[in-house]
Amino acid sequence: MTQASTPPAPDAAEQVPGSLSGIRVLDLTGNVAGPFATQVLGDLGADVIKVERPGSGDDTRGWGPPFWGGEEGLTFASLNRNKRSITVDLKSPEGVELLRELIGTADVVVQNLRPGALDRIGLDWPTIRELNPRVVYCAMTGFGPEGPRATDPAYDPLMQAFSGLMSVTGEDGRPPVRIPVSILDKGTGMWAVIGILDALRTRDATGRGARVDVSLLDTALTWEATQLMTYLSEGKLPPRLGSGSPGVAPYGAFAATDGDVVIAAGNQRLWEALCSALDTPQWLELAEYADNAARFANRAALNELLAAEVARYSVSELLARLTAAGVPVNPINTVDLVVDDPQVAALGSIERIDHPRLGDYALIRTPISVDGRRSPTRLLPPQLGEHDDEVRREVRAGAEEGARR
Repeated sequence: MTQASTPPAPDAAEQVPGSLSGIRVLDLTGNVAGPFATQVLGDLGADVIKVERPGSGDDTRGWGPPFWGGEEGLTFASLNRNKRSITVDLKSPEGVELLRELIGTADVVVQNLRPGALDRIGLDWPTIRELNPRVVYCAMTGFGPEGPRATDPAYDPLMQAFSGLMSVTGEDGRPPVRIPVSILDKGTGMWAVIGILDALRTRDATGRGARVDVSLLDTALTWEATQLMTYLSEGKLPPRLGSGSPGVAPYGAFAATDGDVVIAAGNQRLWEALCSALDTPQWLELAEYADNAARFANRAALNELLAAEVARYSVSELLARLTAAGVPVNPINTVDLVVDDPQVAALGSIERIDHPRLGDYALIRTPISVDGRRSPTRLLPPQLGEHDDEVRREVRAGAEEGARR
């Protein structure tokens, strides 16, 4: 097979084995939540073997346009570095047998297949545990492992709707809005990684594997804890606040003469500093804005008042005035500005690579730095089945070694 997935060697300072070096992860996931989790595990040094359907592979390979270089789906590219890809036909006895052998060699199995898919080929959790008592098995679902909807499939926008998250997103009096990134998918991926690391740490002490369950629904409920607790404590539906924040005012987006900013005056001191910075000391005398509770109760009128004042200034003027006064403020950047921002460059968040097939290439790195070092990209997102021969040779070698013992 080609070596198209191998990037240039990282700097010597980065060539330190990750904390999960020596851990094998069998990746039976597709779309977003599962691949995001296994990519993080790969970034931490694990050997991730991505099992894909012959012919088409992960659905995200075909999501687009846009495609990088006209051929690689950007969603797939953003979620599948530091992995090896093999194709396995799980509808054939040979494919199921290969999967059983791979499970026997794995430290971790992660799956977000349709609920019941592994059960139907004879690989439910009790069977997997019998095959490999030390394995950590992570099941990622939409609705969780129990309940009347446990077997229903789910996607991020559907779960934003079902969980109530969309009901509190957007502006009052206007239609609900979906958060336009896969926040539930990626959040669930984060919980999966945390659960897997916890189970591996426990295995270090007990020698036994465990089952980890995470779901998009649980993730959504966790993210909207404040809104849910508002209802549970008061019996009132939380309002849509647009760019605002529950319980705090002024806090949100405002239009300047040449762009938009977000202002966050989250306490009394900052409110007073904001009034000083905008030369509006008279606002401090108004009873309806005397404290945060009053400001939040009267936020509609306050936002109108503040919007009219902010509209007198350019973005740069606002940034200068408010920053000097210690008031938190930031411009609302478009993506092109973010990519070129010196702070983003200083963090090294975007990794640019000379791709052997696609030329100039970039990846967004996992946002963890340990001792000032980010995890290196050892493998670029793989071509479908790129490591078929390599992994099968390893399986055969492992079987032969086991037979000799």
